[in-house]
Amino acid sequence: MNDPARFRLDRRAVARAFGRAAGRYQAAARLQAQVNAELLERLQFFQLEPRVIIDLGCGTGAGATALRRRFPRAQLIALDAAFGMTQQARRGQRFWRRFECVCADACALPLAAQSVDLVFSNLMLQWCDDPPALFAQVQRVLRPGGLVLFSSFGPDTLHELRTAWAAADGYSHVSAFADMSQLGTAIAHAGLAEPVIDRELRLQHYPQVRELMDELRAIGASHGAADRRRTLTGRGRLRAMSAAYELLRTPAGLPASWEIIYGAAFAGSGRASHAGAAGETAVPLSAVRSRTRSAP
Repeated sequence: MNDPARFRLDRRAVARAFGRAAGRYQAAARLQAQVNAELLERLQFFQLEPRVIIDLGCGTGAGATALRRRFPRAQLIALDAAFGMTQQARRGQRFWRRFECVCADACALPLAAQSVDLVFSNLMLQWCDDPPALFAQVQRVLRPGGLVLFSSFGPDTLHELRTAWAAADGYSHVSAFADMSQLGTAIAHAGLAEPVIDRELRLQHYPQVRELMDELRAIGASHGAADRRRTLTGRGRLRAMSAAYELLRTPAGLPASWEIIYGAAFAGSGRASHAGAAGETAVPLSAVRSRTRSAP
């Protein structure tokens, strides 16, 4: 049930869920804000003077706002598949730090070929069930030497919740996420050069499973599988899932794992000079870094 090769998303349902959550997203998206800060920090390892930037999967515009501060002269496009998110991002702008907001599918970017210098994407890729198509679009719009810098959830994300639901019924309740090897393969097939990929495991704890479920709903992260069960989940299955999750309780509470995959790659042959987070210039997919931390 967690095979990304067979997993298909209902993209319209995903966009609707995030659109409905736009008004409360910023307050609930603590982890997303932390990963966004980490991804922005990684920009220091690249020598960039971008003229055109895309914040791909901009959400409510936190990343775009930070990118505008860092690159005040660049044209900045905040793009998201959820119209409600782009509206929220537009409302949150400051008049002296404005950027364009566009509602569009990341797998069908409405941009000219070789027109972008930097594609920045924080925790959006996991909501695309066709990474090869997405990276093909990124390769198409990037100028030679342009950079894509991204983060995504990996397959270990919410494995505790997935296990608990498996004990309650036979349906899929947690999305399947691509792993580093699958993302690396998609990057290579798209023609992007010198991918650098690493992962980090973040661990959060919740007093009750209801708090975790409420947080997921608040940020719009509903289960959007195309073959998901469309009827309401009965109280009996909810109780069975909760009981199974309780078996995983620690003194800190109920654990919830989030596997964060970070990646970067270049377009064409005129790549900019760069260095990895640990000083390396390029890292093969077989030699990735892995870290574990408990989220505050």
